[in-house]
Amino acid sequence: MPIAQIAPGILLPFLGTSLGAAMAFVLKGQISPTVQKLLTGFAAGVMMAASFWSLLQPALESSAHMGSLSFVPAAVGFMVGIGFLLLLDEVTPHTHMDLQDEGPETGLRRTTKLILAVTLHNIPEGMAVGVVYAGWLADGGTVSSTAALALALGIAIQNFPEGAIVSMPLRAEGMDKGKTFWYGVLSGAVEPIASVVTILASRLVVPLLPYLLAFAAGAMMYVVVEELIPEMSEGKHSNVGTIAFSLGFVLMMILDVALG
Repeated sequence: MPIAQIAPGILLPFLGTSLGAAMAFVLKGQISPTVQKLLTGFAAGVMMAASFWSLLQPALESSAHMGSLSFVPAAVGFMVGIGFLLLLDEVTPHTHMDLQDEGPETGLRRTTKLILAVTLHNIPEGMAVGVVYAGWLADGGTVSSTAALALALGIAIQNFPEGAIVSMPLRAEGMDKGKTFWYGVLSGAVEPIASVVTILASRLVVPLLPYLLAFAAGAMMYVVVEELIPEMSEGKHSNVGTIAFSLGFVLMMILDVALG
């Protein structure tokens, strides 16, 4: 396994989360609702574009030998990915990623749930990076190393606001800047772990690669539809989130096509 070529892509999303968490050293208080809509919309656009061009399209291409049934791995994998995230959503005690929530849960309890929410969202992102690198390692011509790197870069960009979403509420509650930063960093640590586990699993069972690509797409799409789109659209100035969504979608599309 060419670790030197894989390591940068696996670590890029984690770096994006860490840089977002570092905003605790720069910003004071919470992020404004408008900025949150902008960041959330942008992240949703990146993830949706990545689901199509970086994951579903390679899944379909790698199953082309099945002829008229080439859609089966993509369809099955996608729905299993949706179901997996739905299950995690039900069994994991977490809250939605809303910085402005003024509900009854405050302090450590709500903060813990917020960290769990971001960590939960990072699992499919790490799997997505892992599975595209697995596709490249399989050497079937479906995924190139630059396409894998493009996906990792896109996820790293959209992970920036997720790191801030963890660190800023902690900072607003008076937590030390250093601790705030490390909580944000730890929320992203699951991504490289998920990437490595996915690579190892797919190398053991190569025929499952198209299913795994679609699985990661379904898991990411669940996060977009269940969490990000509602948050970018609620309340006033929802058009900010929509515009940011469009920009994120186009940027990820450009990265994938240009580098793929």
